[in-house]
Amino acid sequence: MSTSLLLSAGRIATKWPRKFSGGKSINERFSSYFLRSKHTTAAPLTVLSEDEELFRDSVAKFARIKVQPKVQEMEKNGKMDDELVKEMFADGIMSIEIPAKFGGSEASFFDVCLAVEELSKVDPSVGVLCDLQNTVINNSLMRFGSMQLKEKYLPQLGKRTIGSFCLTEADSGSDAFSLKTEAKKSPDGSYYTLNGQKMWISNAEYAGLFLVFATVDSSQGYKGITCFFVDRKSEGIEIGKAEDKLGIRASSTCPVYLNNVRVDAENIIGDVGKGYKIAMSTLNEGRIGIASQMLGLAQGVYDQTMPYLFDRHQFGSPVGDFQAAMQLEEKMPATRL
Repeated sequence: MSTSLLLSAGRIATKWPRKFSGGKSINERFSSYFLRSKHTTAAPLTVLSEDEELFRDSVAKFARIKVQPKVQEMEKNGKMDDELVKEMFADGIMSIEIPAKFGGSEASFFDVCLAVEELSKVDPSVGVLCDLQNTVINNSLMRFGSMQLKEKYLPQLGKRTIGSFCLTEADSGSDAFSLKTEAKKSPDGSYYTLNGQKMWISNAEYAGLFLVFATVDSSQGYKGITCFFVDRKSEGIEIGKAEDKLGIRASSTCPVYLNNVRVDAENIIGDVGKGYKIAMSTLNEGRIGIASQMLGLAQGVYDQTMPYLFDRHQFGSPVGDFQAAMQLEEKMPATRL
């Protein structure tokens, strides 16, 4: 049995503290680091700076102390715990890249990936909530929204409101830009009326704000697609029944129905007809976040499996001494590359 494997198994049992240290939130403890990290030369992705390690470890502690005790119940009920969500907002986990002037941590995209990975080691449902909020919802508004929209919605998204990304439809999955949801402009141009149905929308059940993609002119193809910021309180918006999934059940996946939903023209993200650009650039970052989620999930399974391999004995030896288990030990670090 390799020495590294023994040390790994021993660390797993002792690395997490029994009590969550109170006091300052993750946001407060690392705000100065976040500001510095935007102006320093990037290190190799396989090497973290001391500040990045501190941030990663703080999120890991949050995940183990705050998230882990609630995982089984959330998965069984297919619902995110409300108090846990409040704690994620309070600790700055939902506003990692939002500028400080809007109440965020003003960190980097890499910090988001670290947070998503650590949360997903314990629960990928919580990991994907963090990922979508930071990489898709917040980023879309920060990069393409008007200053008026940023001032109105970024403080909400950073402190209390979950957002949801509404692109996919029943007949437009991989071919997302064949969507049928329509946005009809009012005679005076002051508002648009949205009609259509979105399918398999993550976090829809919990969201208070929706990024909805609709076409203002279907004859223009993808050039007619426009992105609208829609408040859940808007008349005519309805959230359907959540899908009964095999896993990641606490992350709700629901249809969203839009029936004559009136949206002010000032709630357009970016320019009319540029929704395709927003969707593609945003999803590119979101996919990296999902990769972080999957990496964290794999590492979490690995960390829980290794002690068992040396607790269980077969044919007079720990299972971890068998060749297949030793190959697992060798292959897992390579997945990070």
